[in-house]
Amino acid sequence: MSEASSNSPAEHHADQATSDVAQPAHSPAKSAAARTSHTYADAGVDITSGDRAKQRIKMLARKTFNKHVLSEIGGFGGLFSLDLEKFPQPVLVSSADGVGTKLKVAFELGIHHTVGADLVNHCVNDIAVQGATPLFFLDYLATGKLRPQDSETVETVVRGLSEACRANNCALIGGETAQMPGFYADGEYDLAGTIVGCVNRPDIITGDDIQIGDVLIGLPSNGLHTNGYSLARKLLFEVAKYGPDQYVNELKDKTGAALMRTHRSYLSIIKKLTASGPEERLIKGMAHITGGGITENLPRILPRGTAAVVDLASWTVPPLFEHLQHLGNVERDEMLRTFNMGIGLICVVPAEQVKKAKAILNRANERHCIIGRIVRGNRTVTYN
Repeated sequence: MSEASSNSPAEHHADQATSDVAQPAHSPAKSAAARTSHTYADAGVDITSGDRAKQRIKMLARKTFNKHVLSEIGGFGGLFSLDLEKFPQPVLVSSADGVGTKLKVAFELGIHHTVGADLVNHCVNDIAVQGATPLFFLDYLATGKLRPQDSETVETVVRGLSEACRANNCALIGGETAQMPGFYADGEYDLAGTIVGCVNRPDIITGDDIQIGDVLIGLPSNGLHTNGYSLARKLLFEVAKYGPDQYVNELKDKTGAALMRTHRSYLSIIKKLTASGPEERLIKGMAHITGGGITENLPRILPRGTAAVVDLASWTVPPLFEHLQHLGNVERDEMLRTFNMGIGLICVVPAEQVKKAKAILNRANERHCIIGRIVRGNRTVTYN
């Protein structure tokens, strides 16, 4: 998993190139260079600190392992055996994403435990909407100079990744931790990841069977999830000049707490909704509402000749989104193509199966609402 970047970043070694300019044998610069022994740590890359962090990270990753993980942390690649009894017609499904500028809020608040769950859950949802079961996850964590306190931060981030992987029955089998001094400010980092899952070919959910008259069921988000943070931070911190620890009446919460709500995983409820299999398929398509909002994500599953009509009055938009719109005088269409507006997942269900779908959702205590329908059109979303 997370290594002290011994297996990549060429930029780490770019400073090893030698000069082509000839110098006299008595050159003071050459003599000084001959007397001084430089180390990687002198350049800002502390391999020893990285190794110590790696040892702690190994224990966190092992907690996610199952019988299908065939490798240890530290190899050149992670090995995972596919269960061919469970997946006799296997199709691998993959996705990659990052946490984005939500990390800026995490840096400001010193909250690093939840960003791992943000990343894992986002990736899990992206493959789950296609019917896939998560198998394994790999992370990429890049920092500047790794100071002692940064090692603790790295461990905290990876602990969050580990816990989220376990919650989604997904093995954290590898990754990379890169030290890149001068590239990131002290105390800052970037976090991204890749997930691989599997689905039996007959169980793939693509949206190809969506028809005119099908119904849209929306499931709530926890907040912004991991999208729209550049605009949200601008409006809350620059326009309104709120502090991250400031309680805002309109939000019914502190600014930072409202922004750091974890991107939720929909895997459990998706499994319940798709348990009947392809013979009695309850769900024709699902859209994970991320960057681009409903406007850009729902059309990704619509077949040619169809469109969606969404009723904006069918759910209550959370206070955070309403306050952001007010602060920036943001037009409705801009809000709808930037934020999820309180809907994190949309399921497309045949009209005759809506009652059954609602019963499953109610048994799972999953809040939901009918937010629209499929109509004739050209893979667009209109609102009323």
